[in-house]
Amino acid sequence: MKKILSILLTLLTILTLVACANNTESNNTKDTAKEEVKVEKANVRLGGLKGPTSMGMVKMLDDNEKGETENEYEFTMAGSADELTPKLLKGELDILAVPANLGSVLYNKSEGAVKFLAVNMLGAIYICEKNGETVQALSDLKGKTVYATGKGSTPEYVLAYLLNQNGIDIEKDLTIEWKNEPSETVAAMATQDNAIAMLPQPFVAVAKSKIPTLRVAVDLNEVWEKLGVNSKFVTAGIVVNADFAENNPDAVKAFLRDYEKSTTFVKENIDEAASLIEKYDIVNADIAKEALPQCNIVCMTGDEMKKSVTGYFEVLFNQNPASVGGEMPSDDFFLVY
Repeated sequence: MKKILSILLTLLTILTLVACANNTESNNTKDTAKEEVKVEKANVRLGGLKGPTSMGMVKMLDDNEKGETENEYEFTMAGSADELTPKLLKGELDILAVPANLGSVLYNKSEGAVKFLAVNMLGAIYICEKNGETVQALSDLKGKTVYATGKGSTPEYVLAYLLNQNGIDIEKDLTIEWKNEPSETVAAMATQDNAIAMLPQPFVAVAKSKIPTLRVAVDLNEVWEKLGVNSKFVTAGIVVNADFAENNPDAVKAFLRDYEKSTTFVKENIDEAASLIEKYDIVNADIAKEALPQCNIVCMTGDEMKKSVTGYFEVLFNQNPASVGGEMPSDDFFLVY
């Protein structure tokens, strides 16, 4: 009997040791699996302009510093697109936020080396009145003088299109005094008692800080929407170097996820977003806080992006083909996932 008990105890000890060994091996396998799941983050060289086109990125940039984004981003900001677009074409930048029509110009210029990835901003241009409430609609601009910037570019073409759609001839029915910079428009308004101006954000907010009586009279994005056309007033978009997109599809998709989270945060947390906008030296927090609700920041991708941008480009092309690079871009311009 003692011999049998001894054998049983020996067997039990052996089984216990085997179970422990298996458990240790299992834990080691799990730890190894965890290590294998870790994917090295892609490095993305990102560019943006000093203004609303970069405002939607600020939460992503802040999260990037904390290591909380899917990619690692190296961000470059400039005051002019001319400083950044050559870098995109040379492959020194991977992704860039620019005026939407510039994406088409680059595509045509480079024979397809640039793809359109997302709309990041809808129309943020407004008709403002210094005093009173005489302007309630575009039709109220007949016979008036309007200060504006953007002659020979998209602001002029969009204004001409919207006026025409509302029965107004931009050449005959009103006077446009074109200025070189929005700051000049704000300065001109300050000297005229009943001044009217077309201004983009955040310069509307800047003007309000200098002219307390200033009122936003007409939202051109709302005017566009009321037309019921198969497009949207697309102010800015995100373009990607075609080679980078082809070789790094996962990194591009990860960028879209990071960016969408950032835009959602910026729109829902105005105060915190304004502080981040100042942190990244785009505009000061007070101006950002005033401007953000009217900047129409979005992250529009896929077929909706393609349809909205195509319709917008058609409007610009009909005004001046050069505004989209001489011809409408082909379907392969749009990167649709």
